[in-house]
Amino acid sequence: MTLIYGHRGAKGEAPENTLSSFKQCLEHGVRGCELDLHLSRDGELMVIHDPTLKRTTDRRGKVVEHDAAELITYDARKGGPGWVKPCPIPTLEQLFEACDFDHWQLEVKSASRTRAATTVLAIRELAQRMNLLDKITITSSSREVLRAALELTPDISRGLVAEYAWLDPLKVAQGYGCEILALNWTLCTPERLLKAQRQGLHVSVWTVNEPALMRRLADFGVDSLITDFPGLATATLGNR
Repeated sequence: MTLIYGHRGAKGEAPENTLSSFKQCLEHGVRGCELDLHLSRDGELMVIHDPTLKRTTDRRGKVVEHDAAELITYDARKGGPGWVKPCPIPTLEQLFEACDFDHWQLEVKSASRTRAATTVLAIRELAQRMNLLDKITITSSSREVLRAALELTPDISRGLVAEYAWLDPLKVAQGYGCEILALNWTLCTPERLLKAQRQGLHVSVWTVNEPALMRRLADFGVDSLITDFPGLATATLGNR
């Protein structure tokens, strides 16, 4: 049984990483989601993919140059599918309060050692306060982030995001005690999948938007797939 995760909520259906997007995902009955985190200037976890505001909002500058109180007023509809109402950048706390997912893949982008430490500790503090420690996995392609998570928040599950195969992703995942391997779908061969699963890894494949590819990866036996179109994915895989 292949689980479905919404990518940045339901990125293909609603503005990415906004409450509207995550609610859309839940409406399809999809109970897992993937999202991206950056810290605001005042240390709040903000749900936004890029370190800068330009692509998804009409603002300039870096996320880290603005306080959370400002960021939550910025409309993040730009460049996504058409949406009538404004969609502010949410804090992770707002998202946790508004949406009840069974599992969250929280991707932390590459960061300096200090920022990686601050970010994973902020995630732990919030998740513990909201009683969600067992429902989250901190994922990253950054060694700094995974090292910080392993050393500072060992009680939170970890996942390696692997986009390229220049280093053996299975070895790296093992080195940081990961439970999830989030693989770019182009890296997901039946051999690598089987080897990873034998190693005890949950293999989550991204970003899978074509029905034929969804079916092929489900036939391979991937544990989950991350998609911009959770509605299409549930329709495609629902009869399996």
